[in-house]
Amino acid sequence: VQLQASGGGLVQAGGSLRLSCAVSGRTVSGYTMGWFRQAPGKEREFVAAIIWSGTNTDYADSVKARFTISRDNVKNTVYLQMNSLKPEDTAVYYCAASIRIGVKLNQYDYAYWGQGTQVTVSS
Repeated sequence: VQLQASGGGLVQAGGSLRLSCAVSGRTVSGYTMGWFRQAPGKEREFVAAIIWSGTNTDYADSVKARFTISRDNVKNTVYLQMNSLKPEDTAVYYCAASIRIGVKLNQYDYAYWGQGTQVTVSS
């Protein structure tokens, strides 16, 4: 299973970005998918997750009501719509896939990781 994250960039505070995670090598429909991020000097942290059917999601408190995770199992792609971006959202964002059932918040539940995409929010 290979994951390719894209869509990062430089945006002003209050702006929006949409990240995409294309999955290849196996259908994404059986996996819980997650987004994590890591800011310079900080540990990687959970951002959002979505189960295989898309009917259950979870978010870090810091991004609730601003970010939306979604998935298209036909296109084998997962998305993270990020609105009202803040400078503290600046980080490398990683997508990940888990074969475990249910929404997973712990990075150690994810076996497959993408390479990351940089998001920079200027003030």
